[in-house]
Amino acid sequence: MIVELNNRSREILRLVVESFVETGGPVGSRQLARRLADQLSPASVRNVLADLEEMGLLYAPHTSAGRMPTEAGLRLFVDGLLQLGQLSQEERGRIEDSVAGSGRSVGQLLEEASQVMSGLSRYAGLVMAPKVDSRLKHIEFVGLGPGRALVVMVTEDGQVENRVIPLPDGLLPSSLTEASNYLASRLVGRTLGEARGVLDADITLSRREIDALTAKVVEAGYATWVDVSKGDGVLIVKGQANLLNDVEAITDLERIRALFTALERKEGLLRLLDATDRAEGVQIFIGAQNQLFSLSGCSLIIAPFSNRDDQIVGAIGVIGPTRMNYARIIPMVDYTAKVVGRLIG
Repeated sequence: MIVELNNRSREILRLVVESFVETGGPVGSRQLARRLADQLSPASVRNVLADLEEMGLLYAPHTSAGRMPTEAGLRLFVDGLLQLGQLSQEERGRIEDSVAGSGRSVGQLLEEASQVMSGLSRYAGLVMAPKVDSRLKHIEFVGLGPGRALVVMVTEDGQVENRVIPLPDGLLPSSLTEASNYLASRLVGRTLGEARGVLDADITLSRREIDALTAKVVEAGYATWVDVSKGDGVLIVKGQANLLNDVEAITDLERIRALFTALERKEGLLRLLDATDRAEGVQIFIGAQNQLFSLSGCSLIIAPFSNRDDQIVGAIGVIGPTRMNYARIIPMVDYTAKVVGRLIG
């Protein structure tokens, strides 16, 4: 649609959006006429505003009020008129210092990334990742008494998973050691996905290599491994309270609360992550463009990050009102995703 607008219409749409980002309110024809580089009367500006409104790009919140952009107008602005800003050295340094601390696990790194996004944007920072497909460093069965054992799995990036499993009657303590050694020999150095494939092929063979009771422990450990690899993934949201800063009515408050509830339940996040996975670079979802934000009046700016094998393993972003400063936040999200990807790699 951007090609259908002449230069004058594009400039007025840009000014309306920039005013909306700055004030959150409508802007009138007289204000716009004063800000235009070309000399135009307020009447001429009103004619252009009417045309843009007819196209569904602007609307008037009240009779005889100024105009504000619709979600379609914001989308058109972001896709065709937005001029991205540049991160300052101070902002780059803050991102690097916050995220790149030595000795942190992946979970801690993602927590810090979400926190720094919230702090710099003054909105909510969000990190999504599937269960991280890290390579296994250690696996062990630890006896907990009659009939129970703890499966301990440690990945190369420092994540630890513990699960309690039942044990068959009559199992000797040495069988736990045998099961640990067997799984370690088959799984250490493999990712979750690779391990599942290996064990799918080995589960019958293992019965011939080890005794029946030990084989049952191996199968229980395998079931635990599959359960871990099928987890819902990681969702970290920091700074949700910042989204309440622009709330002016009870209905707005209820919409934000509904968004919080959806985020806590991870509703729609896997579909959102899938959409990010299929695209390249920063993605912008404005209002109703994504079901998760359709009722909240919020937008999401999000970028994927990859592991050392160049596979997308998650995404980082900022949730804010539709009037957030896209020009400033888009490069911020993009840079942070690159930092996180580099550190994970």
